[in-house]
Amino acid sequence: MSRVLINVPRCLPACVFIAGLLLNTVAAAAGDLPRTIEVVKPSVVGIGSYLKTRSPAGVFFGTGFAVGDGLSVITNAHVVKNLIGGEGGETSEQLGVIVGKGDLTEFRRASVVALDPDHDLAHLRLSGAPLPALELGDSSRVVEGQSVAFTGFPLGMVLGLHHATHRANVSSLTPIAMPALNAAKLDVKTVAQLRKAPFVIFQLDGTAYPGNSGSPVYDPETGAVVGVINMVFVKGAKEAAISTPSGITYAIPSRYVRELLQRK
Repeated sequence: MSRVLINVPRCLPACVFIAGLLLNTVAAAAGDLPRTIEVVKPSVVGIGSYLKTRSPAGVFFGTGFAVGDGLSVITNAHVVKNLIGGEGGETSEQLGVIVGKGDLTEFRRASVVALDPDHDLAHLRLSGAPLPALELGDSSRVVEGQSVAFTGFPLGMVLGLHHATHRANVSSLTPIAMPALNAAKLDVKTVAQLRKAPFVIFQLDGTAYPGNSGSPVYDPETGAVVGVINMVFVKGAKEAAISTPSGITYAIPSRYVRELLQRK
């Protein structure tokens, strides 16, 4: 019987040690998320309206999150577009944010101070006590395969205002609009996007639901926000050629949130 000699590299102990460190790093990152969620949740709010004569008086439209001094709230522009201008007088429908969770919620009035329809973002301002603010991360450093999380209120008042967090990976950095294969597949939204400079968005493999629009996408370890979940605006442009919704989730990079906050 012949012998087979196997040459074992002398660096094996070092290789095993390095592999162990990498596994521990991944495990530590996964273990950080529950702690990060507890820090993030107080900053994540519902976006809705209040009308005293309506039943129910409060209606939920989407999710938002506090940044900056804690009195600035970011959400999607499409979440608030139907309420802009309805902020005057006790008999008018009031735009605002819903803080708290479950039945223990409080409605706080807000006003729209800046809109970015091109990136579907809105900047709201509150009065009174500030909310805990989330830090904005550097979205230019986001790479494919990176782990992220997002927290919001999927399905809103149907499930109750209980924060829900989803894990995701960044599947792709992709233009918001792609040229159609032929003119028959073009629609008004796609043409409008192509006339502008198509910007890059994040495609995620996590599932977002109606109500998640405006949810912060953040680093699981640090809680730094790198994007904003978007459902309606992106699907209308990027998936116009798809007859059945694909369920892919998209996020607007946080660099556009920074630009919006700098507007006077």
